[in-house]
Amino acid sequence: MNDTKNPYAGYRYPAEIISHAVWLYFRFTLSDRDVGELLAARGIIVTDEAIRQWCLKFGQDFAHALRRRPPRRGDKWHLDEVYLGINGQRYSLWRDVDQDGYVLDILVQSRRNKRAAKRFFRKFLKGLGYVPRVIITDKLKSNEAARKELMPGVEHRQHQGLNNRAELSHQPTRQRERPMRRFKSPGHSQRFLSAHGPINNHFRPRRHRMAASEYRAVHTQAFETWRQVTCARKNA
Repeated sequence: MNDTKNPYAGYRYPAEIISHAVWLYFRFTLSDRDVGELLAARGIIVTDEAIRQWCLKFGQDFAHALRRRPPRRGDKWHLDEVYLGINGQRYSLWRDVDQDGYVLDILVQSRRNKRAAKRFFRKFLKGLGYVPRVIITDKLKSNEAARKELMPGVEHRQHQGLNNRAELSHQPTRQRERPMRRFKSPGHSQRFLSAHGPINNHFRPRRHRMAASEYRAVHTQAFETWRQVTCARKNA
């Protein structure tokens, strides 16, 4: 967030309420109306449209700020594609995650050919600013063709069973489609998922590998980082 300008200027509600609504929407499987009811239970009356506009305006900014935070993510990347049904047409959701399951980038496209693979590779390489040690994909030939041109020195492993990490990362997307009554357009799915991935990952550490005390400390730090990113404490 831009420290030289208050991003919440002109809004009726303070930063703490807006950031909390955005967190609820992207962190849990909730609709705009669900978020409004949770706020109403605390005596905060907000329309569904206001919540929708908050998520559109601030969701991407918060997600980008979280991406820029250290540490740098892993050097083993898992790439996978899954079909999305949008207005009766089939689109491909390309997703890149590291060995810890952290979503690095996503891209919604209408094709699964070499051109589409190169476009996705260029997008995540530009955004992340570094090259992986190894990439793991399924047996889609487009990935290998794009890898040879854009990352010739990177090891590429192609095997259906090795890519479970990326395939599991699609589950939160499927869980969100139903309450949202499916995505309305490719642009709608791109905007939502590019914000949903970093925010959802930020609050979902690998709990099964942590002791209870360590998990509580990580969770506390996650909320502290969220307050810093959203400027909730500064502007509340």
